[in-house]
Amino acid sequence: MNAPDPKLAERKDADTQHLYAKRVPVFPRKIDGPFRRFKWAVMAFCLIVYWGTPWLRWDRGPYAPHQAVLIDMAHRRFYMFAIEIWPHEFYFVAGLLIMAGIGLFLVTTVVGRAWCGYACPQTVWTDLYQHIDRFIDGDRNAQMRLQNAPWTASKIARRLFKWSVYFLIAFMTGGAWIFYFADAPTLHHEFWAGAADNIAYATVGVLTLTTFLLGGFMREQVCIYMCPWPRIQSAMLDEKSLLVTYKHWRGEPRGSLKASQRLVDQGLSPLGDCIDCHQCEAVCPTGIDIRQGAQLGCITCGLCIDACDRAMAQIGRPRGLIDYCTLEDSELEAHGQADTPLLKTILRPRTLIYFTVWAAIGVALLFMLGARTRLSLSVAKDRNPEFVQLSGGAVRDGFTVKVRNMEDRPRPVVLTTSGVPGALIFTDDMEERMAQQSLSMTVPSDTTMRLRVYVQGPQGAKPGPVLFQLKATDREAGHDQSHSTFSTPEGNGQ
Repeated sequence: MNAPDPKLAERKDADTQHLYAKRVPVFPRKIDGPFRRFKWAVMAFCLIVYWGTPWLRWDRGPYAPHQAVLIDMAHRRFYMFAIEIWPHEFYFVAGLLIMAGIGLFLVTTVVGRAWCGYACPQTVWTDLYQHIDRFIDGDRNAQMRLQNAPWTASKIARRLFKWSVYFLIAFMTGGAWIFYFADAPTLHHEFWAGAADNIAYATVGVLTLTTFLLGGFMREQVCIYMCPWPRIQSAMLDEKSLLVTYKHWRGEPRGSLKASQRLVDQGLSPLGDCIDCHQCEAVCPTGIDIRQGAQLGCITCGLCIDACDRAMAQIGRPRGLIDYCTLEDSELEAHGQADTPLLKTILRPRTLIYFTVWAAIGVALLFMLGARTRLSLSVAKDRNPEFVQLSGGAVRDGFTVKVRNMEDRPRPVVLTTSGVPGALIFTDDMEERMAQQSLSMTVPSDTTMRLRVYVQGPQGAKPGPVLFQLKATDREAGHDQSHSTFSTPEGNGQ
């Protein structure tokens, strides 16, 4: 019987990866460059929008809230500047969510995980916390020394101070969220006075805790292990997608300038452009080495490009050893051929289909937004009894009428009927002798008015359809109509 090969067993043990591995802390080095500055701009924009939007005012008159962006759960309204969305208009919100999803597909197809690298909330807050780390603990090397240092009084004090700043940012994050659901100045006063609803305190507590943990401690683990998007994006990338790419054909074999020069002096081929300085790895917020190829941990932020370009400038080599590049272009460059024009890379069938669908949904939403009526009418006929025959021979049918005014001001309207010759209408708070051919009323702002309306047909009235018509009498006009039926004894075989 053959004995097992000890070398083969050793190789198998070396190749075995444990399912659970202890996290290795990531300490990104500070870097400056165009992509870092772009990340600064995006982060500042996102934080200003998130924290500042609830405090923007928008004058909607005396009958509506003045907060520019407000999700009014109590009154079931969504306000966004001049736009007001009612519950039955939720298709606008659904359409925007679909547009956001398709837009994300489009961006991923063109530039990979650019959303992850620049605008994802996890990225924005992690970036913010990493800058706090540098401000308090110093840059990469200082942070690593402090991490490995024993727990002295100085280290404990510094950690407590930094975690207090973490908590303050997390609390501000959770606190800003609740201001989107109520008038911000009012809720701010009630919150600190202890008069806000319990749900407000609970929401702030949950979001403070999650922000503190996810942004302050878990960081890249959220991107690598918790978030499903890295797995989903693999189905959206192709050989024409722009990705952060290490051009191995140019950088390999790696080595120092001195080692490369020694080879040249010996009449041999020099080493590649990569001097193995590990700066691309040192600045990565997820701690990966981009030279190992496309990886789950790469969020396409481009900081390694800034680091590599700086290193290339210092040694007098052309930039672009690490760059945004498609797989197709990388192969072309490796064989000495010209790159595909950028416009041709972006404008390809897949991206055009995504953009067409995205734009079509946007145009449809704009059309529906412009064409929607701010006045609506719905009518429900009484089923039991369907009609009442009066002593004089006239017939009366009952209806439940709902008149909705979606404007931010009261509107005068007139309700009429047609289809029943000689019919009169009145409400349950009117006497029957006051019945008339039309009803005039004023509908309060942002209100659905419910009415009990009776249609009284003369003796001998025939059963058939009846049309209710609603018309605004102010200068903006507007109208709506609803169909129902008028029942009589004749229609029931009596």
